[in-house]
Amino acid sequence: MKGVIPEFLATYLLVFLGTGAVIWNDQTDGSIGQLGIAVAFGGAVALGILLFGRFSGAHMNPAVTIALALGSKFSRKDVPAYLVSQCLGAIAASFTLHRLFPQNEFLGTTLPSGTVAESFWLEFGLTFLLMAGVFFVSRGKSSERWLAPLLLGTIVGLEAYFAGPICGASMNPARSLGPALVSGHLQYLWLYLVATTLGALMVTLFMMLGRKKSTA
Repeated sequence: MKGVIPEFLATYLLVFLGTGAVIWNDQTDGSIGQLGIAVAFGGAVALGILLFGRFSGAHMNPAVTIALALGSKFSRKDVPAYLVSQCLGAIAASFTLHRLFPQNEFLGTTLPSGTVAESFWLEFGLTFLLMAGVFFVSRGKSSERWLAPLLLGTIVGLEAYFAGPICGASMNPARSLGPALVSGHLQYLWLYLVATTLGALMVTLFMMLGRKKSTA
């Protein structure tokens, strides 16, 4: 439970910096560009892990928390508190951005630019790759944990760069929840809640199946 406040702060940081870059890009007619937005999201993930990883693990992502708990990498009794803190951190960040940019309509809400099915499977795949990276660093030695901010920040940044214009590249239910709830654009929220969670859980299921085969 000691990780609840750090988890709130880490998720706040991610949503504030990441969606803040999206908003500022909108406000300034594309001055940051997609690369700048990708760097903001990747850098926010890396910074969150560096600042708060030792206290809470810096999940910053309900899908990651649920998948880690299912894979016995995180205490299941702490899952509800983590999910609440992550969602509240994202909502608080979006409220802050709304106060700073009250004229912005979407506040960085993730929306599909193509078909719903296209965005659903993209979000599923993007989160699958992110979760695979999480499991990779979680299985490493403590002396190798410095890889976590570099690897996970790079994964998020690259995925945001190439998939952001298509599906928003959420990879994170809380990241989508905050802007959608505060801006009132809820029509596609279900997509980003379901696809990201399923993508993360699928990695856990593969890991569990792999462990069963290795012990057979």
